[in-house]
Amino acid sequence: MKRPQTPPYHDQPLTALTAMNHAQLLHLFQADIGPCDAKGRYLHWDKLRHLPPPSGFNAELHWIATKLVREKIARSIPLLNKDNQPFRFCIPDTLMRDLLWISENASGAMAADAIMQDKSTREHYLINSLIEEAISSSQLEGASTTRRVAKEMLTSARTPLNQSERMIVNNYKAMQFIREYRHEPLTPSIIFELHRLLTAGTLESGDEHLARQFRRVEDDICVFSQDDQLLHVPPKAAELPQRLQALCDFANQTGDDSGEIFIPPVIKAIIVHFMISYDHPFVDGNGRTARALFYWMMAKENYWLLQYTSISRVIKKAPAQYQKAYLYTETDANDLTYFIDYQLDVIKESIHDLHKWLKDKMQELRETEDVLSGSALQGQLNHRQLSILKHALKNPGYEYSIKGHQHSHGVVYQTARTDLLNLAETFQLLKRYKIGKKDTFIVPHNLKDIIREKARQ
Repeated sequence: MKRPQTPPYHDQPLTALTAMNHAQLLHLFQADIGPCDAKGRYLHWDKLRHLPPPSGFNAELHWIATKLVREKIARSIPLLNKDNQPFRFCIPDTLMRDLLWISENASGAMAADAIMQDKSTREHYLINSLIEEAISSSQLEGASTTRRVAKEMLTSARTPLNQSERMIVNNYKAMQFIREYRHEPLTPSIIFELHRLLTAGTLESGDEHLARQFRRVEDDICVFSQDDQLLHVPPKAAELPQRLQALCDFANQTGDDSGEIFIPPVIKAIIVHFMISYDHPFVDGNGRTARALFYWMMAKENYWLLQYTSISRVIKKAPAQYQKAYLYTETDANDLTYFIDYQLDVIKESIHDLHKWLKDKMQELRETEDVLSGSALQGQLNHRQLSILKHALKNPGYEYSIKGHQHSHGVVYQTARTDLLNLAETFQLLKRYKIGKKDTFIVPHNLKDIIREKARQ
């Protein structure tokens, strides 16, 4: 990946007008040019310059016309780049459409969905989403383990075996921390604690103390591409305390105070995400902290459905696009719209994925109930037991533990124990074995035959 080309007249587009003659100026201001192209895309010069310009325009004139329109609708925020210039953003019609869609679909649209009505069922799906985000966010930062192994580790609460697994456990704990403290004002202390949770046991030997402090001048932190090309030089270390406090003040603004501009909550959360990565306040874990703070902001603003989604899983599909969104902003006069536009697409995809996931889960539960149809078991199993049975039918020989079932569904130990004991002893669907001091429940290879036999009884 290479750094995008800096646009012409990116910081002072009006200066380009002085070199134009009357005919060019007339053509420029009479043309129907908007902030986005005909397909509704908010394009950076790096891409726009390769596309066919409108009639009567060359690539540079097309860019200038587009930039002038964007200047008219841009809004500055009280956060600065390393040259003390304010960041800005636009909300063209296409972004407004996405904001409205996300607001409708992330703050209440699925509240009536049957699968989300039961509190303990919601808890089960929330735990699964926390696991998914923990895994994907860690893998974006280099953690290497399979999803199956990672889920087994988290649901069984076993001790991580290596640094990759430790990163995933840390992310999971951080997401739980967010749920607990989401109603508190954001402070540097909270950000430090979140960073400590995310990096515990993953920093280089002897550097664990760096988890609760800013990077230092001697750390010489820069962002490079995989082929060692310099992509980003963060602000100076001495500026970080002031910059982090400014970010917290920005995050805590409500827009109700005199003089404050209202910023849609989703956009504010995306900006906080951007700024942590831009400032790079820590020696490691900046990306994980940035994505975690995005969830913090969304939870704080009652976008309840987003806690069931994984933005990192979407980002992981094309990480280069994630990096480009940062670089587009930095190379085009602090225009945050590029990053906002990209993140809105990520959020939408994660919500679509959740809809599909819930639809698939409902179908799986119905299929499990169909298998039970006509048997003495029908109507006697709770949703947690049905979930186990659905999984068991596809995984003969699988072993379940009480602790794993407890963590997977977010219930107390006794509830998990009762679920499994009933499946094994009352309904005789699992085989119970004593391994050491622990009960293990194993799926018999003829589980379907057992269920069919019960249907004939």
